[in-house]
Amino acid sequence: MRVAALKIRVRTWMVWTTLAALSCGCGGGSIKNTTKLPPQSKPIIRDATRDELLDKYNHIATNVKSVNATVELKPTAGSKYSGVIEEYHDLFIGLTRGELLPYGSYYLTGFLNEKPLAELRDALAGLGIARATEVKEPEDHVAALCEVMAGLIDGAYGTPRPLPVQRGFFETHMAPWIGRFFADLEGAEAAVFYAAVGRLGRRFVEIESAAFAMDA
Repeated sequence: MRVAALKIRVRTWMVWTTLAALSCGCGGGSIKNTTKLPPQSKPIIRDATRDELLDKYNHIATNVKSVNATVELKPTAGSKYSGVIEEYHDLFIGLTRGELLPYGSYYLTGFLNEKPLAELRDALAGLGIARATEVKEPEDHVAALCEVMAGLIDGAYGTPRPLPVQRGFFETHMAPWIGRFFADLEGAEAAVFYAAVGRLGRRFVEIESAAFAMDA
C-alpha cells in the first residue's frame, strides 16, 4: 500500500510540474526555497525543455482518469501551434487587460493583492518558501502555486512534506478557486493551445480534490 501511494504521489508531482511549466506562459513563477539546495539534489525534470514537458503532458493526458470517466483531451498542446504567442497575448495581456487574470486573490475577492495573497505569503513563509527576487508576479499566480505543490511533493524545498501538509496547502490556497480558473481557461474565447492546458488542469484538480477527501 505504501509503495502504491508513493507511486500515485510521484504521478501527481509529474502533473503539477507539467501544469506549472505550461502555466508559466501566463507569466507566473518562480518560487524558491529560502535555503538553497545543491544542484545535484534538484529534480532532473526541472531542467526539462518546454517541448519535453509538452510530450509529458500528452502522455499524461491520454491516461488521466476522473472518478467517473476517462478524460479525453485534444492533443493541441503537442502540436506546433503557430499562434501560441498571439493566443497568450489575447488571454493574459490584451490591449488594456487579458481575457483572464490567473491570480487567486482575484478569483476569491474580485481584486488583486487582497487578503488571500497575504494569507498565502504567511503560509509560504511558514514552509520556508519565498518568491524569487527576479520575479515580479505575486505568489498567488496559478503557475507559482502549481510549482509549490510539486515542490511539497518532491522535496524541492528541502524535504518532501507530509501528506497532511500537502492537503492543507491545497485545500486552503488552491481548491477554492484554481478549478474555476482552469475551467475558464478551457472555455476562453481566445484559447486553443491553452484550452487543452485548462482541460488537463480542471480534471486534475477534480482528481486531487477527491483523493485528498478520501485520505482525510
